[in-house]
Amino acid sequence: MSHVLDRPIWNALQSAHADLAEGGERAMRYPPSIVPFGAAADDSRESLEALENLPAADEVMAIVEAAPVVIPEGLTLVSEGKLVQMIAERPYERISDSRLQPLTPDDAEEMLALAMLSKPGPFTSGAQKLGTFWGVKVDGRLVAMAGQRMRQPGYGELSGLCTHPDFQGKGLGTLLFRYVAGEISARGDTVFLHAYYTNTPAITLYKALGFKLRSELNLRVVKRRT
Repeated sequence: MSHVLDRPIWNALQSAHADLAEGGERAMRYPPSIVPFGAAADDSRESLEALENLPAADEVMAIVEAAPVVIPEGLTLVSEGKLVQMIAERPYERISDSRLQPLTPDDAEEMLALAMLSKPGPFTSGAQKLGTFWGVKVDGRLVAMAGQRMRQPGYGELSGLCTHPDFQGKGLGTLLFRYVAGEISARGDTVFLHAYYTNTPAITLYKALGFKLRSELNLRVVKRRT
């Protein structure tokens, strides 16, 4: 029996993020202005055809599954890779720190700039529509942030964790990590996250912070054939 996190995109769009879903019963995606993720209901011909019709000609779409990702005939592969999905071994305590503040739509441009510099994974100016983000500012400048992305019944994803290179090594990433994990745990959800399979330093850090490997996932980024 498959786990709800084996198909994180599909199951989020079927539940906590149903209000954001575009598509129909055979294939769905998030609005690309929020995050470029999509998924088919299954590998049937009808579902793959529906998935094929989701992206516009100039859009890319990312598919993440534990099982091998089947690409419809009308889509072509742009890139692919392996992810690890990690899950918290215990709930996290809620913490407070005067340096932390919730980020708002007014911070979107600065959040995107920080993400583009630090490259924590797919990130857009509309990311806050997925969940709350928090940050640390120094002299009015955003230098570190983290937040919540996908949600499935009983689970919440910690995502977008990044620190400006000029402020790394000061414990801000760990602070934000613990804070966001505590907020997810406080609502009764289990915290999970994703990292690139090759990102050994991050995986080692997450293990030290109380996470364990749950599964390896396949990532394939596609676009329409021209």
